[in-house]
This record gives sequence, structure tokens and C-alpha cells, in this order.
Amino acid sequence: MPRPTRRRAATFELPLLPRRRGILFPHTAGPILVGRRTTLRAIEEATGHDSAIAVVTQRDPSLTEIAPGDVYPIATEGTINRALRLPDGTTQVWVQGQRRLRILGFTASEPYYRVLVEASEEPEDRGVPTEAMRRAVLALFEKITQLAPRMPDEAYVTAMNIERPGWLADYVASSLDLDDDAAEDLLATVKPRERLEKLSIHVAKELDVLELQTKIHSRVQEELDKSQREYFLREQMKAIQRELGEHDPQTRDVYDMRTRIDEAHMPEAVADKANDELRRLEQVPSASPEVGIIRSYLEWLVSVPWHRETIDQLDIRDAARVLDRHHYGLPRVKERIIEYMAVRQLAKDKLRSPVLCFVGPPGVGKTSLGRSIAEALGRRFVRVSLGGIRDEAEIRGHRRTYVGALPGRIIHAMRQAGTVNPVFMLDEVDKVGADFRGDPSSALLEVLDPEQNARFSDHYLDVDYDLSKVMFIATANILDPVIPALRDRMEVIELPGYIEDEKLHIAQQFLVPKQLEEHGLSRLQLSFTPGALRKMIREYTREAGVRGLEREIGGICRKVARQFAENEATSVRVDVQGVPPYLGPQKFFWGAAEETDQVGVATGVARTELGGDVLGVEVTLMPGKGALTLTGQLGDVMRESAQAALSYARSRAGELQIAPEVFEKNDIHVHVPAGAVPKEGPSAGITIATAMISALTRRPISRQVAMTGEITLRGRVLPVGGLKEKILAAHRAGIKTFVLPKRNEKDLSDVPPAVLRELRFVFAGDMAEVLRVALDEPSGSRRGEP
Repeated sequence: MPRPTRRRAATFELPLLPRRRGILFPHTAGPILVGRRTTLRAIEEATGHDSAIAVVTQRDPSLTEIAPGDVYPIATEGTINRALRLPDGTTQVWVQGQRRLRILGFTASEPYYRVLVEASEEPEDRGVPTEAMRRAVLALFEKITQLAPRMPDEAYVTAMNIERPGWLADYVASSLDLDDDAAEDLLATVKPRERLEKLSIHVAKELDVLELQTKIHSRVQEELDKSQREYFLREQMKAIQRELGEHDPQTRDVYDMRTRIDEAHMPEAVADKANDELRRLEQVPSASPEVGIIRSYLEWLVSVPWHRETIDQLDIRDAARVLDRHHYGLPRVKERIIEYMAVRQLAKDKLRSPVLCFVGPPGVGKTSLGRSIAEALGRRFVRVSLGGIRDEAEIRGHRRTYVGALPGRIIHAMRQAGTVNPVFMLDEVDKVGADFRGDPSSALLEVLDPEQNARFSDHYLDVDYDLSKVMFIATANILDPVIPALRDRMEVIELPGYIEDEKLHIAQQFLVPKQLEEHGLSRLQLSFTPGALRKMIREYTREAGVRGLEREIGGICRKVARQFAENEATSVRVDVQGVPPYLGPQKFFWGAAEETDQVGVATGVARTELGGDVLGVEVTLMPGKGALTLTGQLGDVMRESAQAALSYARSRAGELQIAPEVFEKNDIHVHVPAGAVPKEGPSAGITIATAMISALTRRPISRQVAMTGEITLRGRVLPVGGLKEKILAAHRAGIKTFVLPKRNEKDLSDVPPAVLRELRFVFAGDMAEVLRVALDEPSGSRRGEP
């Protein structure tokens, strides 16, 4: 190879040493690790001919073969001081930077890279601004050398003795941990003043980082010193206390816990268990994790009530006043509570606490009734919502072997009550689930069984707990999901929902005063007429309870409150005509009687979760082969009732004056609107039969007659349920005559007297009596007695 010679011209050729990382600045020296074949040949050429070499950094460190665009455009001319071969086959060379070079192009790639370069001469700059910038950079660098642990102490001394601003900038830049892009930018800046300005930014950033690191390190060191200091002081305190005969904190905790155990008046077996755990706590070292587990267990044992109970208020008249003050109606529930209090007066210690179950649709006051019962009895009230729980441990708790174990909800609620005889409400018992973690309903069997709950066992406490004095009240919307064994342990009291008159009284006595108070209004500022409240009940709500009615009343109160706030009103009286401006158009439409007598259309009544409603049964005949079509989302029982009605009509065709060929040449279609609402039950049997016989005989049905009852193949009319709701729905729809089974006559006692006076009742024992009333003039019927 010919020896590279420096040309007198502005450009010349040099061997190339490409670096993967790091920038070599002029007038600085540093080691470079070399492993590529081409680079080793370039070093051998430079050292063999005592020549300089161009040191440049790659843009991509992963490249093994490079092209002109793969390296930065500015390189550093350097001389190799020494080369040292390492055991792994690489070579470490020490290179002294000389000056900046601009790479103009590659001239060769084999056997090593050679480049055509141009020297970038640094201009002299001794001006005042440059000197000021030099001193500023030097001052910042001094602080860096004091804070940076890896920077040698003589670095600042070396920098202080560099007089040329450009050389100082290169030295400081080489001392900082800059990324390749930032270092290359400084290397490409030829003017000293401009280079110092850029460098000052990097130096200031590095100083900020170092100061923050120093602050963090100091804080950590202070915490460590503090912890060590506290440890030694605690040890000294323990030694002093031992010398003075005093106790350490753990000993004091044990003493306080023993006092609390004695004051808890636990049963003997429980007290023995607590004392055993307390002795364990004394023997366990204070730093052991067992200390927290044992202490938590003992805290639960002493905080759960074992003997403290409230004295029942057994004044029956006062209890009746409390119940009436909070709830309107509900005579069965109130009567049951008064009976319990009466028996408690006669046999205080012999009577077991009842386990009641209130079943009814949402919003009828099941939960609030439990609070009223607790107030009437003078007991504490606690409530546990069981809706959605699927883990048996929610009832019985977890065993202490598990990390983070706690008692179940029963013990949690008892600690919250603080007495052994609270009124305990188990809300939404019909919404308890079950999965692989167990069945919470089965765990409730022990809780609600008077024969077993005197020795209730929680997995966490692992001792017997007496629940026999607790008055349990469960609530449910429906009983079907409740397992039979649990249902058998409870005394079920049904809350069927409020009728229209009851809702009106509740709104006047409770809802309106409550909403007026919550919205800052008085009776003089806002009042409702009974007609307005009745219109809201009928046309703006459709529910068994009164939650929706309360929301509608609250909506009017908000709008009236705004009028008062804007000084637009002094007194507002809401009547029937005043409801729509506040609440908008009618939201719900109840069933009504037919406008005219029609063939094949009978009026039936149904009981729903929202109370009762009337529904029409439509029957039409079409030419066919005697098929029976049933539509309207009818359930299996209702379909069987329709089939029984058809069989009755066919068997009595002669008596009913129906030609036999009518059944063979016509299809019968039975439809029960509304088609989107599922319907089930046998109580529409006589209604379907009446509509079917009307269509077959072409005799119209009286629009003023509604009916309910189950039909048999022999035409007998069997009793049905939900009679109160059905009669109220018929009365609301404008029905004048109501046909019901004879055996349901006893159920009229639950119907309000005002409704009994306005309706005409026909008690039918067979289908012939029903047809006489529905298809002919309703003669010979008698009124029901309340």
C-alpha cells in the first residue's frame, strides 16, 4: 500500500477508523475498542507509516459494513499513541484528537476504508462575550466535578488551565456523558463562541440532574440514618425499661387486651380461647408476622357483643303509633309485630325471636319497614344486602389460615350493632347466587334456624356465637329463587303492592311533606290537589310501590323551586290541569273497558307485579279444518286453559246451539294483547271460553262485564288468586259487573268498601252462570257483601 501523504491542497486522504459509539473531540485523548478486520488494517497502516487517522462515529452502531451515508459528516483527525491486543481478540487503541475534518467522500473500502477529507480550521476568538461564556461554562463545570462521583478531581484543574475557548469547549464536552447526536452537533460547530453557547445548555442540564440525584441520595441516606438511630434508641429504651422494671409496648398491649377480655364477659369457652391466644401473643417476638394476625383475631373477639342487649319497648299502643307514623296500610305486618310484643310481655324468656320474610314488588317499603320495627321495639337496626353474593365465606367468613382473612357479614353486622338482640335485615335474599365457592343460601340455613343459630359458627372466630336473640327479617321480590329449606325456616308475609287509594294517602301523608322539606318549600308555597296526585298515579307511574311517584313529585318540586328562585311565583297550587305543564304528556295508559259490545271479545283481568290490569281476549273464526291457534306469548298453563275451553264448547255444542260442522270447517284463532308481554296462569279460562262461545254463536259480549276464574272440562269454575288487584283494576277501567268463582267470595274482605259498593259481583259455580251474565242481560246476579 502506498503511504498516505498529506497534501498541500485543502483536501487529502486518510485511513478511516469508524466507531460504533462515542465522539472523539480535538485536543482530547481516549481509548477506542477495535474488532473489525478493515479497522485493524487501517490502524496498522497508520502506525506503520506514522500517519494520522480519521476517527468518525457511525449513525447505526449495528452496521458492520459502512457506506458514505452511514457515518456522521464531521470526523476528528487523530494520532495513535499505542495499541494493545486483548485476550478476546479485540484491540484497544489510544487516540489523541488533533483537529476537525469534513469527510468529502470514500476513496477505498479494501483492505481498509480511506476517505477524502478537508480540514476545518478553528478561528481565533478572544472577544469579551466569548470570554464571558468561557468563564460561565467553567463555573458550571466546577460544580459538576464536585457533584459527579465518577469524575476525577483533577478534571476541573485541567479545564481551568485551558486558555483557548474552543479547546475548553472540546474538553468539557468530552467529559460529559452526551449522546452521539448532541456530541456530533458540538463537533460540527467550528466557531468557539457558538460552541460554548451550545455546550452551556448541556452543562446546565447535567448540573440539574446531578443536583437532583444528590438531593435524592441525601434524603435516602437521612432515612437510613434515622432508621438506624431509632433502632438503637429503641434498644436502649428497652434496656432502660428492663432496668427500671417497666414494660415494653407489646407487654402493655397484652395487659390492655387482657383487661378488655375480662370486661367483654365472654362465655367460658370463648374466654379460654381468647386467653390461649393472648398467651401466644406474649411469647411471639414483636417483629413476627404472627403478632398482627393474633392481635386482629383478639380485636374481633372483644369487639363483638356477647352479653350487651337493649331492653325491648313493649308498649303496644306506642309501637302501633310508631308503625302508623312511618307506614300507611300494611295491616298484616303491623298485626304480626304487635302480636310478638304482646307475647313478649307474657313470656319474656320463652318466646323465640321470629324469622320474618317480607315478599313484595320493589318500592312497597320492605326495607324501611324493618327500620320502623326496630324503632317500635327500641332495638338497634342493621342491614346486610345479599344481592349478588356467591361466596359462602361472605356469610361464614374465611378461616384464619388464609392471608387477609376476616369474619363473614353476619359477625360484621353484629359488631356494628353492638348488641346481641338487634333487628337484623337480610335484604334481597332471593338474589343470592351460587358457584364453585359454595352456596350462601345453604349457609343461611344455620343463621335462620332457631334450633341452630344459638351456636352459630363463623370460620374466622372458630367459636360458637349466639344469634337466638336476633330478630331476623328477610326481604325478597319473589319466592321462587329461594331454596325450599330456607323458605321453610321463614314466616312469609306478602306485601302485594299499594292500590290507588293507598298510594294517594301515602302521597298526601308522607311523600309530599318529605319532598317539600327536601326542596326547601312549605305547604303555603306549593300544594297538590287530590285529583292531581291521582292523575300522577294513574298516568305518570306504573308500579306496585311509590318510588316512581315520589320522583314525579320531586320533579314538580324542583321546577317550582326554580320559579321561586327566579321570583316568578309566590304560591303554586297544582291541580289536574297543572300536572302536564310540569311533567309533560301522559306516560302510561291503563286498560279500559271496550266501547261497544262485540262478538268474540271478552274482558279479563290479570295480576302483575305492578298491581292489576284488564286485558281483552279476542277470538275469531276462519274457514279451515278445525285448528286452534294461540298467540300473545301465552304460557303452557294458559294454552291448556284455551284447549280446555274449546273442549268444553265442543262437548256442550247442543246446549249452546252450535252446529257440529262449525268446528270441522273453521279454524279458531285466540289472541291476547299485548303480544310483547308474556302471560301465564289458569285464571283466564272462563274468559277464553266466553270469547270462544261468543264467536261460535255470534252473540256479543257485554262490555261492562269482566271475569276471572279457571275452567274445567265439565264447565266448573275454580278459584284463583290475586283477587284484590284484579277487582281494583276492573273498577279503575270502568267495569260495572265482575264475575268471579264462588269459592273466592271470602276474598272480598280485602277489597276496600268503596269499591265493593260500586261494583256488581256475580259468584259463578259453573260456566252456564258465566254465560248468562256475559252473553245476556246481567239479571239475577247479586251484589257482593264486603
